[in-house]
Amino acid sequence: MASKRWIFSQLNKEIAGELSEAGGLDPLLCLLMTGRGIADIDTAMDFLVGNDLQSDAFAFADMDVAVDRVQRAIDSGESIAVYGDYDADGITATVLLYSYLRYRGAQVCYRLPRRDEGYGLHCSNVDELAKNGVQLIITVDNGISAAPEVAYAAENGIDVIVTDHHQPPDVLPAAVAVVDPHRHDCPSIFKDFSGVGMAFWLVCALEGDPDWALEQYADLVALGTLADVMPLHHDNRILVRRGLQQLNAGTNLGLRKLREVAGTAGRPLTASAVAFTLAPRINAAGRMGDPLHALALLLCQDETQATVLASKINELNSERQQTEAAITQALQEQMDAAPARLADRVLVFCGKNWHHGVLGILAARMQERFGKPCIILSEENGIAHGSGRSLKGFSLYDALRACDKCLLVYGGHDLAAGLSVEAGRLDEFRKAINDYAANQETMPVPELSLECRLNPSQITPALASCLSALEPFGAGNPVPIFALCNMTLESIEAVGGGMHLRLTLSRDTVRVSAMKFSTTPQEFPYVVGDILNVAVTLETNTFRGVAGVTVLIKELRYADNDQEVLLEAERHYDSVMRREPSPITMPTREDTVCVYRYLQNHAFCGPVEVLCHAVKFAGVTPENCLLSLQLLKEALLIDWKNEGNRVFAAVREVTGKSDLLQTETAKFLLSLENETCNIHK
Repeated sequence: MASKRWIFSQLNKEIAGELSEAGGLDPLLCLLMTGRGIADIDTAMDFLVGNDLQSDAFAFADMDVAVDRVQRAIDSGESIAVYGDYDADGITATVLLYSYLRYRGAQVCYRLPRRDEGYGLHCSNVDELAKNGVQLIITVDNGISAAPEVAYAAENGIDVIVTDHHQPPDVLPAAVAVVDPHRHDCPSIFKDFSGVGMAFWLVCALEGDPDWALEQYADLVALGTLADVMPLHHDNRILVRRGLQQLNAGTNLGLRKLREVAGTAGRPLTASAVAFTLAPRINAAGRMGDPLHALALLLCQDETQATVLASKINELNSERQQTEAAITQALQEQMDAAPARLADRVLVFCGKNWHHGVLGILAARMQERFGKPCIILSEENGIAHGSGRSLKGFSLYDALRACDKCLLVYGGHDLAAGLSVEAGRLDEFRKAINDYAANQETMPVPELSLECRLNPSQITPALASCLSALEPFGAGNPVPIFALCNMTLESIEAVGGGMHLRLTLSRDTVRVSAMKFSTTPQEFPYVVGDILNVAVTLETNTFRGVAGVTVLIKELRYADNDQEVLLEAERHYDSVMRREPSPITMPTREDTVCVYRYLQNHAFCGPVEVLCHAVKFAGVTPENCLLSLQLLKEALLIDWKNEGNRVFAAVREVTGKSDLLQTETAKFLLSLENETCNIHK
């Protein structure tokens, strides 16, 4: 279960009024900017139309040393290798730096590891490069944790310059230069650049002209920044804005061909479109095949060859989707076999020979689905390698560091990390990371960030058009989501061959037509007449030359539901499933009978809050509803499956009577009550 807490931005009407008056700007636009931390007109104008980078390339620690060493290599004709990574960030970083060094006349080559080789620089790679006469290795999007490999390179007479954006270990590699904004001694103002962003700043420092570098490489920087989900504020916003202009102009032949096979040619390319169409395809090359396919596409100057490469990458993306579907099915089978594990604070799954290329994607999807940190591993030859994703408020990197005795290797960020563990120590690791989570003050719950409550009469094409001034959207600057509250559901219409829904919602005399994509009528749990709060985004559209607005539904919930009561009920249910001491009591027989009778008449599929809402009018609390479901399931009276963002529940055909008090959960709840009574005595 993964109910979300709706969080409204901290908007400041007074500051918004000042911004509107000072800049002649739309009042609502100014109000939304205050929620993004903008409090003065200069910052507001930079946010809306700024094109000047604010960082200084030489403000990064060791940048001057790196420039001197690269310049010396160029001047003396030394052999340079750009060593990247197999994801979109690493690929674009490699293309950018390789292209620039080739432009400068350097003797340069590139090396990308395949995913089955593993992330980062390896001693075997050093041997390979040494055999080819390389004298200087420049890492991009990796290297910060490669202290042994950097030392090995030095032993073999090869200098290394590290450029990276990942969190550094306590001891930096002994490279000629280590350029990483997260170094504790790095004085740079902005820290959230991608790997390609750091490669860009190295080029800026070498060239001495950031504007020239932007003209040449902004499209690559934008692609890598969006693919790596970096925050779109400060200079990242400028880099992506300028990059989108280049992407739409089609200056890179390979990306132009990729847009054609992705079906985005001829339409304005937004940051969201890059993140959901181009970036996954570039990533697919590294995930499913050879990242060199994507690198070759980005460097390609021949139209025929670019078309072939773009088609190949598109095929790999389709293969990636099929692989994800197969592993998702295997994950579901694991959850069905051991449903109690879904109550863990940190979910850990492992399968045999799962494709490494999609583990990160699936970890992110499972994290979103269950609202908990999630790690997915694949075991091969006694070693489990994998990826994890977390949510704000729980540092996955810190958690792995606390469990480092169980691990062979790990690294990453607060929200995303990679790791390897001996297969025989998986249970030990699962326990260790959950023990670490149990010792945290609180575990975060998933959140949906909304801007404000919107009156349905305010939904106009002018408002939707106004919102586009906030683009580019992405991490740190999300698409504005608004709440339409106390809306009556008037009609439900299936569209798109029954795969999507068009809902009519109303309040007072105003009607709103809204789309709920990827939802069939059978999957939609609400009925006409329900009073709902609806989280929506707005998009402009044009039909027969007339401007309009499309309302897109992100989430729905009953207007009279108390989100905190439901979130607490889910936490208490999980604690019972973990068999942890807590002040939770057994639901009454009347509660359980009420839930059972409801399911006799309504086989249920949908968010758990809908099921809790259905029985609350009989006085059944959300907590007792969930516990009743568990008791009925263990008594074999119902089938109940928890899929995180939705649950399935239906009565079973049974003969004879079942004693709920003999179920394991009932025994545990009764033992809690007995302990409480003994304490009071």
